[in-house]
Amino acid sequence: MNTEHAAYHIANELGGLELLNAHYHKQNFSRHTHEGYTVGVIETGAQRFYRTGGNHVAPKHSIILVNADEVHNGCSATEDGWSYRAMYPVPAQFANITQEFTSTRGAPYFPQPVVQDPELAELLRLTFSTLDTSDNRLLRESLVYSSLTQLMARHGRNYPSEHFGANAKPALALVKSFIDDHPAADISLEELATLAGLSPYYLLRQFQRYYGLPPHAYQTQARVRLAKQKIGQGIKLLDVAMECGFHDQSHLNRHFKKTVGLTPGQFAKGIGRNIIQA
Repeated sequence: MNTEHAAYHIANELGGLELLNAHYHKQNFSRHTHEGYTVGVIETGAQRFYRTGGNHVAPKHSIILVNADEVHNGCSATEDGWSYRAMYPVPAQFANITQEFTSTRGAPYFPQPVVQDPELAELLRLTFSTLDTSDNRLLRESLVYSSLTQLMARHGRNYPSEHFGANAKPALALVKSFIDDHPAADISLEELATLAGLSPYYLLRQFQRYYGLPPHAYQTQARVRLAKQKIGQGIKLLDVAMECGFHDQSHLNRHFKKTVGLTPGQFAKGIGRNIIQA
């Protein structure tokens, strides 16, 4: 099957849980990050992806785990593509659940990018299917909590002490904060270096070391996140592109698809927004 499709929607559980059901053939995700974790089950084929400084292959029935804000990419590892179901819980949602654990504090860290755990994979499939088909709130919430709790208990750890969030230099954190707060700003590397009190070369090298992406690529990710928010507000796509710092709508479409795996129009449909394309 060489056709591609992707269905996105938000479940009400945990205050809003992003879900994706996709089959990709030629899709090639660029290196990017998500605010939430990626918890996915490979249904057919196999996916090749980068995470934690190396490349990995996730075969059929395996579980993919990417930590929040962790740089990763993705493409098919087979000629026929791959399909998977995934959820994207944010750290705060995990942190609420970890109150039940004494060994894990706050949001968990998943050290293994690919996990072979047939029992948990089946529970995740049941959770995805139930969120698609059932309006029984007790059942839906029970499965979400059970699957995420078991995931943390079996495969989660505390964040390692060298995690960049704990050790990032204040100057680099200042640059990151500026980009997060002003993703659409037309700012140069020299201006960011002046803000941080660093040389442009040192900023470029150290920012990528700590955050996994150079400043310009991180800015693109921040712009895509802002675009998701504005699409959720029902703003037409051409205005979204302009307000988020993209050159035009096609520029938005290209980066959005390479990051989210959906076009902006598909994303809008998935969250129930009937917006004007241009």
